[in-house]
Amino acid sequence: MTSAFLRSTLAAAALTFLAASPSLAAMVNLKAELNGAAEVPPNPTTATGTFTATYDTDSKKLVWKGSYTGLSGPATAAHLHAGEPGKNGGVSVPLFAGPAAKTPFEGEATLTDAQAADLLAGRLYANIHTDGSKAGEIRGQVTK
Repeated sequence: MTSAFLRSTLAAAALTFLAASPSLAAMVNLKAELNGAAEVPPNPTTATGTFTATYDTDSKKLVWKGSYTGLSGPATAAHLHAGEPGKNGGVSVPLFAGPAAKTPFEGEATLTDAQAADLLAGRLYANIHTDGSKAGEIRGQVTK
């Protein structure tokens, strides 16, 4: 057997093995602790909340659960916003809105590549809004 033939046979076998291998998807666990001090600008609310999520890197599916307590009034909406700590940003993923605004809450979404990049880089924050704090009463940076 020539070495060229042997190399090509081994290369073909390696490609077959890789093609048959399962996906290298990862499940990433994420969390955030929400409070008024994390809002920009900070506010004096005593309300608190939690947000936990699991992100599947293969399907790009984000599944979350959250809760809150002590808000100044009924929650009107919650979102994941694009933004680094200390900076405000636009809505990236709606968590709940309107009549569905209750605690605990849960949901899921399939993320775009840009949303996934922000999520995995720690550039998303969870924010819960009330009528008294339309920009957000409690907030927490989503981290691994």
